[in-house]
Amino acid sequence: MNVSGPSATETPAAEALLRLLASRGVSFFFVNSGTDFPDIVEALARQRLEDFPAPRTLLVPHENLAVGMAYGVTMVTGQAQAMMVHVNVGTANALCGLINAARENIPLLMCAGRTPWFESGSPASRTLNIHWAQEMFDQAGMVREHIKWDYELRGASQLEPVLDRALAIARSQPQGPVYLSLPREVMHQSVPCPAPRPSQQVPSPGLPDMSAVQEIVQRLARARLPLIITARAGRDPEAVALLADLAEDQAWPVVEFRPRYLNLPHQHPMHGGFEVQPWLAQADCIVVLDCDVPWIPAQGEPGADIPVFHVGSDPLYARYPTRSFRSDTSVQASPAAFLRALQQALKAQPTDVTLKAERQALIAGMAQARRSQLAQVLASGSRSGQPIGMAALSNALGQALKAHPSAIVINEYSLVPAALDLNRPGSYFGSSPVGGLGWGLPAALGAKLASPDALVVAGLGDGSYGFANPLACHHAAAMHDIPILTLVLNNGGYGAVERATRALHPQGQAALGGMDLVSLAPSPRYDQVVAACGGWGEQVSQIGDLPGALARAIEQVTVHRRQALLDIACV
Repeated sequence: MNVSGPSATETPAAEALLRLLASRGVSFFFVNSGTDFPDIVEALARQRLEDFPAPRTLLVPHENLAVGMAYGVTMVTGQAQAMMVHVNVGTANALCGLINAARENIPLLMCAGRTPWFESGSPASRTLNIHWAQEMFDQAGMVREHIKWDYELRGASQLEPVLDRALAIARSQPQGPVYLSLPREVMHQSVPCPAPRPSQQVPSPGLPDMSAVQEIVQRLARARLPLIITARAGRDPEAVALLADLAEDQAWPVVEFRPRYLNLPHQHPMHGGFEVQPWLAQADCIVVLDCDVPWIPAQGEPGADIPVFHVGSDPLYARYPTRSFRSDTSVQASPAAFLRALQQALKAQPTDVTLKAERQALIAGMAQARRSQLAQVLASGSRSGQPIGMAALSNALGQALKAHPSAIVINEYSLVPAALDLNRPGSYFGSSPVGGLGWGLPAALGAKLASPDALVVAGLGDGSYGFANPLACHHAAAMHDIPILTLVLNNGGYGAVERATRALHPQGQAALGGMDLVSLAPSPRYDQVVAACGGWGEQVSQIGDLPGALARAIEQVTVHRRQALLDIACV
C-alpha cells in the first residue's frame, strides 16, 4: 500500500477518479458525502487550484435526490452520469431512486464509500466509532437485485479498468445502473495518470432480424387496423420522427400507454390517445414498441387470433419475474433501428389505398370523440367555485407553456398528458414504471441542469411531493442555482390508494362510509416550504386564478431565476 504522497508520474486515486469520469463523458457527479470522502474533498480542492478536467460535482442533501438528479440529466441528454453516497447507510437511502432507474433502464454509475478495512496501521484506517457498526458482510447485497453489475475496488491500480468496465456495462443495452464501492484506504493510494481513452467500449447496438421484420410487414399489410402501442420509444428523438412519418404514411394509430417520454406529437393525426382499451377490440395486428405493460389483462386483451409483436432492446423484460403478454415474434432492437428497418421493408410492399382511407376516417372519428370527451372533462373541472380538475389544470399549464417552446414537463402521475397538448420530442417525461414516489422533483432539477435555458416544470401530487424530501430538493435548488417551477397538485391525500380501494370494493364500507389510510389532512403550507429556501410560492384554489398564478410563477423562474412553487387545490 502506498501511504506516501504521489510521485511525479502518479496522481492521488481520488483525483484520478474525477479525471476518469470527465474523460469518459460524465458531466455531473452528484454527491452526498460522509467520513469516507476526505480524499475526494482534497481532490476537489486541488481541482479548483489546478483546474484539471473533472465533472461538475454537486453536494446534495439527500441520497435519493442524488439518484433522481442523475436520472434527470440522463433522461434529457441520454448520457450516463455518476453519483456517490456514504457507505451502507447512504446506499440504503438511495435505494428507492435506484429501483426507479433500474426499471426505466437509466445508465448510472452509483459509487459508495466502504467502511475502512483496517482498524489501525494506515492513515485511512478507522477513526470513528461508526466505522465498526457501519461495516456489512455484503454491502452491495442491498442493491444487487436492481443493478447490472457491482464490484468493490481492491486497489488503486484497478481504478481505471474497473471504472471503464462499469461505465461500459451501464451504457450497454439494455442499459441500467451499476454499483462500485470505494474503500477509504484505496482512495488514499496513488496511481499513474489515467489514459485518455477507455479500455472497454460499449458494444454496438444490434440490428433487427430482417426475417422477423419482413414477417411483421406482411402481417401489417394484410391488417385492416394495425395498432402501435408504446411507452418509451421517444427516449430517442430520432424514433419520434420515424414513428410520426410511418404512422402518417401508413395510417397506423399509435397509442401512448402510460408514457415515460413523448413518443408522438399530441397533435399528430394518427395519435390514438393514451388509453389502449378502446382499440383492442378493433385492432387485428399489434406492434408493442418498447412498452413493458401494453394493456391490463383484467380489463381486456387481444383475441387469440390477433398477431402480436414485441420490439425493444429487451422485448421480454427479462428482469421482470412475471410478464406473460403474448408475443408471436419478439425483435431485439432499439425502436429507432426497428422503425428504420420497417420503413425500408415497406418500400417493397404496395399500400392498399382503400384500407388506408378507411383507417384514416376511423382514426379521425375516434380522435374527435376523444376531443369531445376531453372538452366535457375540462368544462366540469373549470366551473367557478368548484375544485380544480386535474385535466383543467393540465390544460391551463399547456396553454401557459405555448409561449415557452423549449419547456420540459416532468409528470409524476397527476398531470393529464392529453390536456397538456405537447408536440416536441423531449418535452415530456413520465415516472418510472415501478412507481417509486419522490422521483419527479429530483428529476426536474437534473433536467434543468441538462437544459439550463429551458423552463422546467415538475407536476407532482401532494403525496409524491412529500416522498421527494422536498426540503432537501429546494435546498439543493438554492445551493446550485437551479430555478424550476414545481406544481403541487394537492388533493389532500393518496389518490392512487383511494382509486384502488374503490375499484376492488365499489360498494364496500370504505367507499360508502369513509376511507382510512388515504387522507393527508391537514395539508402543510407547501408554498412556505419553498419560501424557506429563498423561493417564491403561492396557493391557488380557484380555476379562474390559475392562469395568473402560472404567469407569475413562470416569470419568477424565467426572468428572476428563482425557484417557484404553486400549491394548487384540486381533485
